[in-house]
Amino acid sequence: MPPRPELEDLAVEVIRESSALGASLHPLTRKAIARFLRTINSYYSNLIEGHDTRPAAIERAMKGELSEEPDLRARQIESRAHVEVESLLAERLRDEPDLKIAGERFLCWLHGEFYDRMPEKYHWVRRYESEERTKVTGGELRTESIIVGRHHGPAPEALPRFLARFSERYDPTLFGDVEKLLAAAASHHRLLWIHPFLDGNGRVTRLFTEAYLRRARIDADGVWSLSRGLARSRDRYVDRLAGADHVRRNDFDGRGNLSEAGLVSFCRFFLETALDQIGYMRRLLNLDDLHERVAGYVSLRHREMTLDGEPLPLEASYVLQEVVLRGEVPRGEVARIAGMSVRSARRLVARLLDEGLLESEGHKAPLRIGLPASVASYYFPELYPEDLAGAAAPRKR
Repeated sequence: MPPRPELEDLAVEVIRESSALGASLHPLTRKAIARFLRTINSYYSNLIEGHDTRPAAIERAMKGELSEEPDLRARQIESRAHVEVESLLAERLRDEPDLKIAGERFLCWLHGEFYDRMPEKYHWVRRYESEERTKVTGGELRTESIIVGRHHGPAPEALPRFLARFSERYDPTLFGDVEKLLAAAASHHRLLWIHPFLDGNGRVTRLFTEAYLRRARIDADGVWSLSRGLARSRDRYVDRLAGADHVRRNDFDGRGNLSEAGLVSFCRFFLETALDQIGYMRRLLNLDDLHERVAGYVSLRHREMTLDGEPLPLEASYVLQEVVLRGEVPRGEVARIAGMSVRSARRLVARLLDEGLLESEGHKAPLRIGLPASVASYYFPELYPEDLAGAAAPRKR
């Protein structure tokens, strides 16, 4: 795709806004938020595919608490798989700086890790234009022809050649910062167009794009969710992808087989979505405002205005705010921070750990912020639709 000043200007704005995202937060607090957002990414990425698994249900799945209802249980396992693979992805990007993320091997690894964790019922899909079912094998390129909407994917025997070209064209090491971001947008469509796997291409592509954005240092800490933006504009997402599937319309519509105008339109949508989600999280991660929302949650709990459990003492807000500010707090400092006796402070810590509002790696280890699904609508308003708040909804009195 030749230079497009309007896309480059958007990309520069995305880079500028992302560089300031969460800058006031302690690195340990940012990491806690990134871990929490993996549940949100799983929720929205699966929602795009029509699978609605509420964040609280995903959280229970991560603890091994699976529903006895078969369909919900399967969706919980699917959602847990997404969270686990994103965690593995972050580890590989951290530990393997030379990882070829646009290569066939890495893409097959993503798909394999995802499907190795999927419930059996999601390994079977209906053949295109047939009532027969065929099994999806994790990590293997499809061996059948596919049709998605009006798009006929490349023939199975041509997939290695298309993926080799994809790897050459979209290797992130080839680009500068702005070009890398534009490549992340364009490669998102191109990978979906290739449709290398029999099923799971949408989730794998969004995980791949997460890797690309991290390599581009646009989402290095994972503290914003592209999938949230794509799901909230799902119709436009599908429409822009379909537009980029079109063949070239005339001699002024690029030099390849596909429409350059369609790809530019998708890239613009991608960048605008990224900018919107970065701006949303930047407002939420303002430290003063986050402290205020944490205190507001404790106040509601103290006044029994939520359905989360027993009332919390107001002193809990001092502890939670301090942990957010400092990243972690030694247990011995809680009594001073809360203005409580040592015994009362220990009881408070035990209570906050039990509810997941604090986390710790051991009974003597420092305390860090915990982010259970029940607090999401308070700490991060509108992170997911209000009707998903469930037990976190304010109690009407």
